[in-house]
Amino acid sequence: MKTLNVDLGERSYPIYIGSGLLAKTGSHLAQHGVSSKSPIMVITDDQIAPYYLQIVKDSLEQAGYKVVSAVVQSGETSKSLTVYTEMMTLAIEGGLDRSSAILALGGGVVGDLAGFVAATYMRGIRFVQIPTTILAHDSSVGGKVAVNHPLAKNIIGAFHQPEFVLYDVDTLKTLPPREVSAGLAEMLKHGLIQDEEFAYWCEEHANKLLSLDKDSLVYGLLRGCSIKADIVSQDERENGIRATLNLGHTIGHAIEAIAGYGKFLHGEAISIGMVGAAQLGVLRGADPVLYTTTRRMLESLNLPTSLPADMSTDDILAAMMHDKKFREGLMVFIIPTKIGEVVVANDVRVQDVRDVIDGLKERGVNA
Repeated sequence: MKTLNVDLGERSYPIYIGSGLLAKTGSHLAQHGVSSKSPIMVITDDQIAPYYLQIVKDSLEQAGYKVVSAVVQSGETSKSLTVYTEMMTLAIEGGLDRSSAILALGGGVVGDLAGFVAATYMRGIRFVQIPTTILAHDSSVGGKVAVNHPLAKNIIGAFHQPEFVLYDVDTLKTLPPREVSAGLAEMLKHGLIQDEEFAYWCEEHANKLLSLDKDSLVYGLLRGCSIKADIVSQDERENGIRATLNLGHTIGHAIEAIAGYGKFLHGEAISIGMVGAAQLGVLRGADPVLYTTTRRMLESLNLPTSLPADMSTDDILAAMMHDKKFREGLMVFIIPTKIGEVVVANDVRVQDVRDVIDGLKERGVNA
């Protein structure tokens, strides 16, 4: 087992990465001082539950915990106020109190939902991230938790740091290939924003990562998590450098909202967004090789790099107006200047964004 630390003073916590960790969930919870006198709630989804829920429940019960479990529908649609209310009802009916903890067993959707429930139940109780996807190596670290509004992704949320992150790489073997690629988009993103060598490593090891080679996965996840942990430690509430983690997200979140949550996986939408960000970088003076290399790297991981021709440019631009990165009448974009280096730009012209979105389409313009 490898351990990383997210250094946030009194809110610091470890990330455990290794094999066979689910069966040790109860002992980890006890080591972190979570009382066995109060019920524990596990939130997961219907794709993960058949594989891993019983392992986690058995581990918790063997450690003396009473377990309340909740299974939501897989996919972005579960990050809604309706499902949030259902989780709150189960928590109340299950007798959770201020000493309880909520465990998020699943991918980024489950982590965001369970974390937001934990952040708001009785004004905040402890929670643990147990990611089961590659994508969640990004979302499980940093304490951002949220649900969606039909007009904007993650607009209803909070900062609520976990007690710890328990990352059992054995869970990744049940991921479908599309989910694997979507997760690797966020892994590559960490290299694109801060570590050129790691970005090229992801491309060079694309086949091993796609085939879930354990050694390659552990290294990639460790490096990706360490980059994010370092950035979060410097800027917990996104007042500065943490914004760079949003590379590709301004366009990506708009794509998700317009297409309907679930048509594009999060990592797929972010992949297209990162290509758009690279195009903006070139428009602002970067070497054109930035665009061609970014696109090639993403395609090596079997990720989409263009938009359907029939997706409305006007609708995508309108969705960006609801994004949290739209401030004081200006779009805030994270724009790469080279592989491994980005800047935060708040002076991006709307016409440039329109041109980039049109350029992302597979065939012509339909706006």
